[in-house]
Amino acid sequence: MNTTASKTQTPAEGTAANYNHIQRVVAVMSGKGGVGKSFVTGLLATALSRHRYRVGILDADITGPSIPMLFGLKGPVEPGAVGIQPLQSQTGIKVISMNFLLLSEDQPIIWRGPLIGRAITQLWGDVMWGDLDYLLVDLPPGTSDASLTTMQSLPVSGIVMVTTPQGLASMIVRKAVHMAQSVGVPIVGVVENMAYFVCPDTGKHHFIFGPSHAEEVTMTAGAPLLVQLPIDPTVATLCDAGDIEKVELAEIPGLLDAFVKTVPIHAANEI
Repeated sequence: MNTTASKTQTPAEGTAANYNHIQRVVAVMSGKGGVGKSFVTGLLATALSRHRYRVGILDADITGPSIPMLFGLKGPVEPGAVGIQPLQSQTGIKVISMNFLLLSEDQPIIWRGPLIGRAITQLWGDVMWGDLDYLLVDLPPGTSDASLTTMQSLPVSGIVMVTTPQGLASMIVRKAVHMAQSVGVPIVGVVENMAYFVCPDTGKHHFIFGPSHAEEVTMTAGAPLLVQLPIDPTVATLCDAGDIEKVELAEIPGLLDAFVKTVPIHAANEI
């Protein structure tokens, strides 16, 4: 059996596709669950929005969406003239998620792969994104249907790969790296989440999950380490309250600068 995906991309079309102008589509991926892909997506989107970039988030984790809770957003969404109107966060980030289309946020989506893939292409092509500098796509765990559909059907400029210090996590993330390479989508950077904990009393760094394996991931990916994010209980509290846009970390400016340099957009007069 041939397990290597085709490099050919077939753009996903929809009723709103011809009205949207999106400069960069960047997927956030890891292959591993529980490493903080949605957190990194939300943190990056917020940092971009604070610096006046026009940002959207497509929540491609159809069966396990986290983005709505992180931003404190609930459906329903409203139909527009040519497509669905995404919800907007407090800082103006446009967000779409399958959870906004359900009667109850606790309602499960029990679908096989083809339906999940179709949902992702519809969230891309049937949503009125308008003019965006960056659209971030929050991918679910794994290297199958959802990730493959996103890479082959959306004009993905690059991937931010998220990992954590554990050797097991880095091994699975490297699988995702090889998948992206086989499909031909560049990895623009690596984020190591939960890298360490800073003791508030002493300021000492504690490596709770052991030594970092980020270098192994960056070497495999051929991409830079964008940032190492700490474990911070106040961050978890804000995220649970739907206030990710209020998160303040000393590492955020460095993450923003590194991301914008690796995934630049055109100046307004170049579009």
